[in-house]
Amino acid sequence: MRSENEMMKLILDIAMKDERIRLVTLEGSRTNKNVPRDRFQDYDISYFVTDMDSFTSDESWLDQFGERMMMQKPEDMELFPPELGDWFSYLMLFKDHHKIDLTLIPVNQTEHYFTQSDGLAEILLDKDDRIKRKIIASDEQYHIKKPTPREFDDCCNEFWMVSTYVIKGLMRKEILFALDHMNDILRPNVLRMIAWKIGIENQFSLSVGKNYKYIQKYMNAEDWEILLNTFVGNTYESVWKALFDCQGLFRAYSKSVAVLLRYEYPEYDQQITEYTLTHYQRFQSEFSL
Repeated sequence: MRSENEMMKLILDIAMKDERIRLVTLEGSRTNKNVPRDRFQDYDISYFVTDMDSFTSDESWLDQFGERMMMQKPEDMELFPPELGDWFSYLMLFKDHHKIDLTLIPVNQTEHYFTQSDGLAEILLDKDDRIKRKIIASDEQYHIKKPTPREFDDCCNEFWMVSTYVIKGLMRKEILFALDHMNDILRPNVLRMIAWKIGIENQFSLSVGKNYKYIQKYMNAEDWEILLNTFVGNTYESVWKALFDCQGLFRAYSKSVAVLLRYEYPEYDQQITEYTLTHYQRFQSEFSL
């Protein structure tokens, strides 16, 4: 397996030798001082180029990066519509298990790139001295944001309303319907509320990472275990338990957030909780578990 130094040297050597490549940036977790380094980190690279068509019409130049196991071209897919406009990306997984996510950007869109940047970018090469200001990578854009009273209320409203959709799926014996609402809407709002509580406790000065991957660091062991258990859903009984656990976590954290931010806590919590218990009892009496 090639070392990090070897990979970075290769990426820069290719750019140095190709006159069409004028600027190179590094993005993502490798620029974030708050992210632990490991061998699974991608090399998120952008090449700012003078002639896009010459790159995309003949992809043999990509062979310089090494022997690929697989490549994906998001801007050349039909099922998943492209999102980068004039930009073009190559997601390359190599046989030595390194991964480079390489984006080609027309050099005349350099200013647009930095305007739209999430802040996690470093300049590796600037052949024409285009960038006049100092660029310092920061994850501040991903710090937990203080919710407004309306955002807090919307989160509560969505959570408790969607709880009834999970119940509907369970009562109809449509487990996939129930799980879809649990996984895509209910639990994400639990995580959002937990993150808000963490944000309050840390003066909204940190990020819990993409997909909340660092949230465990800021939770007590008991709540973390309850949260993990909500991901089990291969039986109707386990989905019911996950629903009750989600409601318990959401209630505890949202009440705490409401107190700390002096926001109004919704009364319908109690009514939906009773609704949930009533239907669970009916489910137990109507269906053999």
